[in-house]
Amino acid sequence: MLNISGLLKEYDLKVTPQRVAIVEELYSNGHMNIDEIYKKLTQRFPSVSLATIYKNINSMVERVFLSEVKIPNAKSVYELIKTEHAHLVCKNCGFIEDIMLDSSDIVEQVSKLAPFKVDSTNIVLSGICKKCINC
Repeated sequence: MLNISGLLKEYDLKVTPQRVAIVEELYSNGHMNIDEIYKKLTQRFPSVSLATIYKNINSMVERVFLSEVKIPNAKSVYELIKTEHAHLVCKNCGFIEDIMLDSSDIVEQVSKLAPFKVDSTNIVLSGICKKCINC
């Protein structure tokens, strides 16, 4: 079982019921946007505000506890920090899947092509998922 309180403390984040609930939802559901998180949390905490969700998400992203995945033409989704990976996004149904992809070759190629030091990557590949192809 995931020790959420311990993890939050490791990242110097105050343990609050809302933060614990956010982490539980992301752990259970994977990638979620702010609206999805808000909808889930209002079921447990009816008085929680959207501003509180934004504040907590932003704090966890700043502490590199959560990662923001910017999806072209869609709302950003958030996930718990994992090992380096890319995202496959279905243009039809919006399904998001993690794929283990080492970006070091891309970063190396960039350094050869331009005087630029890459310090982070966010690779999103879009297309059609297996389920939508078979429909």
